[in-house]
Amino acid sequence: MAATSSPSTAAAAMWAFAAAACVKLLLVPTYRSTDFDVHRYWLALTHALPARQWYTDASSEWTLDYPPFFAYFSRLLSLPAPFVDASLVDIPVPAAPPSSAYILYLRLTVAFSDLLLLASILLLARDARRRQRPFLALLLVLWSPALLIVDHIHFQYNGFLMGLLLLSLHFLEQGKDLAGGVVFAALLCSKHLFLVAAPVYFVYLFRHYCCGRGLARGLGRLVLMGAGVVAVFAMAFAPFVYYGQMQQLLSRLFPFGRGLFHAYWAPNFWVFYIVLDKILAFLLRRLGFSIEIPEASFTRGLVGDSSPFSVLPKVTPITTFLLVILAMTPCLVKAFANPQSKHIIRWVAYACSCGFMFGWHVHEKASLHFTIPLALIAMDSLDDVRHYFLLSIVSCYSLFPLLFEDQEYPIKVLLLLTYGALMWVGFSSHFAANPAPGGEKLDASDNIVEKKLTGWISLGYLLGMFAIEFWSRLFHHHVYGDRLPFLPLMIVSVYCGIGMMYSWIWQLSWIIRHT
Repeated sequence: MAATSSPSTAAAAMWAFAAAACVKLLLVPTYRSTDFDVHRYWLALTHALPARQWYTDASSEWTLDYPPFFAYFSRLLSLPAPFVDASLVDIPVPAAPPSSAYILYLRLTVAFSDLLLLASILLLARDARRRQRPFLALLLVLWSPALLIVDHIHFQYNGFLMGLLLLSLHFLEQGKDLAGGVVFAALLCSKHLFLVAAPVYFVYLFRHYCCGRGLARGLGRLVLMGAGVVAVFAMAFAPFVYYGQMQQLLSRLFPFGRGLFHAYWAPNFWVFYIVLDKILAFLLRRLGFSIEIPEASFTRGLVGDSSPFSVLPKVTPITTFLLVILAMTPCLVKAFANPQSKHIIRWVAYACSCGFMFGWHVHEKASLHFTIPLALIAMDSLDDVRHYFLLSIVSCYSLFPLLFEDQEYPIKVLLLLTYGALMWVGFSSHFAANPAPGGEKLDASDNIVEKKLTGWISLGYLLGMFAIEFWSRLFHHHVYGDRLPFLPLMIVSVYCGIGMMYSWIWQLSWIIRHT
């Protein structure tokens, strides 16, 4: 049986995508972050200048720092731009505010690039065992509020990049390992931050594709896979090797001087490290010790050129790298010992979770790299449902500070509440009619807590977000005035960090026990 979606599922998915596209059109006039200016410049840069100048031009502060395939992608998007607004491809970028046509064009390029995400979702409608996935699992990806916030308000192209990742995972699930490896290589040449999943890909492909088939055949497959990956990287980087710009290009891709933290702290392990450092500094100062407070204060949310701490040891890029690999080791061992395609989505999602929790200069938006794949397996069991229900809400809420203007506040709240209601009703209805693999079955007439779709602790944790919002929106300014402006953001990061840490531990536990 071909690994394609049924006609009814495909039609429903396309209708869901069309509905999401309508929402994206309504979001065109909303707030645009500096990422809009970044991609606006990259569009003009790749159109107006030859490739040899893409990674050397410094006429703007928004220098190109994505791999070459994304630069080629920007070049492709720029081709129709002059017919819409000639200033779209002007270098330097005009200082005047962009026209309505200008804004609409760039917004539509994001929506158009989401077609790759739709195509990947349609292919993934059947799982590794060729069974039909629940339509709700596909809907959870297409209607992800986090993706809408990051791509269609804040402004990025994560839908396109996630489409590449999911396409690669589809090939691996269906046993087409060579195609999966080549597509993943193309993804790395589009956004290098997915490198965190490379160890899982390497171990899985080596064991599943190359080993156990005899020495000669295994070596042949290893050479074939290597040749495919090298060919992709050659297409991406060969021109810049020829121009003698690889050192410049790599310095753009890996700017370790930016420091451990982004301006808004991602809710990961390092949030607790910062808080512990500040508590220790406060206590030691009260005890009479002379503790120097670093000039680059984390509580101001600034991007520093280093990672200063008052008491705890300074964290270096190599430290974070070793922690990521250490956290990933149980997954790598499992993938090496028993490489089964039915687990590949979970393994890759976990690898991305490790990068998010322990990586260097992590952006809060990187949570999309594991929440989107996990949506596809969210209905594999009641345990997966409970985990995803919590994780998706925490992930989306952690993105709220990205949209800080008042006019966007109702939008982000409505998107999250709608998604939460969709999960509540959809999960309950699905398991009321279909027993989970373990034999558990929900009664749709009973409430969500009694039937353990979420427990009292997790429900209490989720309700705590309402308390944080009330404090941030209503009371913080009255209590502190203009002092401690970063405190609400810090509270959100720490609180969501608890949920993210729980998710990472849950994924690790599941992988150790079940794969």
